[in-house]
Amino acid sequence: MAVTGILGGVFDPPHLGHEALARAAVRELGLDELLVTVVADPGHKNDPPSPVEARLELARLAFAGIPEARVEVDEHPRTVDSLEARKLDDPYFVVGADELAAFESWKSPGRVLELARLAVAMRPGVSRDEVDAVRARLGAGDRIVEFAMEPVAISSTEVRERIVRGLPLDDLVSPGVAAAILRLGLYRDPE
Repeated sequence: MAVTGILGGVFDPPHLGHEALARAAVRELGLDELLVTVVADPGHKNDPPSPVEARLELARLAFAGIPEARVEVDEHPRTVDSLEARKLDDPYFVVGADELAAFESWKSPGRVLELARLAVAMRPGVSRDEVDAVRARLGAGDRIVEFAMEPVAISSTEVRERIVRGLPLDDLVSPGVAAAILRLGLYRDPE
């Protein structure tokens, strides 16, 4: 049976931290396939993201070097709805430890754990006690697994801010993503 992982996000834009997370998940979880889902209309974001077509193009460029990765649009704003629609056989849903800290605020977190195992990349900034407390409150048992990755301190917000200020992106995004951002004229206007 193939082992599938899902890495969902807004990816506005995808950066080297996202790529590192994907590579670590494939390696550490033994994934045969990693489904990278670009959320069309994220229900949890206040600011409207860039057009989904642009984010999809950027994500395809960002994850092109990971053979196990397949990038597609996710029309569901909430993880539980996406998992319900996909009907995958016990996939891993890949998140960072920071996202686990907020997991209880997600729509139907218990149902998410029924549909997928949460694969948590342990990173600095989120304490072991915090992770263990969330686990205990959820009664998740083996439905939450952890894997290690080297920390990559990059955020999409930082990338967008650098673009507005006209600063280079060399250490934040892959060259293909940087070229596409420039070609598409993304993130230039802070409004």
